[in-house]
Amino acid sequence: MKFARIGTPGHELPVIVVEGAAGSDSEATHYDLTSITADINGDFLASDGPARAAEALAAGTLPVVENAASQRIGSPIARPSAVICIGMNYAAHAAESGSEPPAIPIIFLKTPNTVVGPNDTVTIPKTSVKTDWEVELGIVIGKRATYLDSPAESPDYIAGFVVANDVSERDFQMTVSGGQWSKGKAAAGFNPTGPWLVTPDEVDAQNLRLRSWVNGEPRQDSSTSDMIFDVNYIIYHLSQYLVMEPGDLILTGTPEGVALSGRFPYLAPGDVCEIEIEGLGRQRQQFVEYVKENNA
Repeated sequence: MKFARIGTPGHELPVIVVEGAAGSDSEATHYDLTSITADINGDFLASDGPARAAEALAAGTLPVVENAASQRIGSPIARPSAVICIGMNYAAHAAESGSEPPAIPIIFLKTPNTVVGPNDTVTIPKTSVKTDWEVELGIVIGKRATYLDSPAESPDYIAGFVVANDVSERDFQMTVSGGQWSKGKAAAGFNPTGPWLVTPDEVDAQNLRLRSWVNGEPRQDSSTSDMIFDVNYIIYHLSQYLVMEPGDLILTGTPEGVALSGRFPYLAPGDVCEIEIEGLGRQRQQFVEYVKENNA
């Protein structure tokens, strides 16, 4: 099942997305979920919301949203309480970063206000010279997770999966970091997410193709099968050090092919970045120059 949120920022409508039949030209149908929940958030995920939504869809009680295709797509989850990220989780990306593959997961945080819609415009930070893209598989937590006994328990805590762009400013991350990465990860809008939250029954999480493009030119092309630490181990490992709440987002790392490698230029105003994960959808962001606001 695919969940989404459509509409203007702060006023998104929760919907189920049912795609047209394979090989047909019909658009996806969007079903209004407001009779089930006010939003796709932690409360919805933790209270059997997806199951209740599936029952309502099967019963035919959810109204169709007209003109859904013309509306903005928001992040498929409301602002999470935490965005937890795994660094250098693909060996080839660690190598292009000049590092050895990590022996244990590297963890850093992004602020919740980095989470925006998959096609929203992204502002390059005021003093940035090295803004970079990173296609990543995102995990959305479905219930409170702490001190799991083994990775085998992890699937019980997964609400679904999303596409995420872990936008990064490498100079902030490396040069002025003070040893922590989050300065280069936490600018507003630095985590376009979606278009959909796809439930685990539809996702083979360790066998997904990830790709990215800049201005139509290929950049990344890899598979989640190349992860150093897989999805189940990541959740188990994190649970030993922090409490994950329903609706929290975990980013699982990016494969090789980013600007940090030195093979490609960093993003500049006017550039368009597209990312895609097999079965989870595609994003498109235009990057723009910072302009001071009146209250900034």
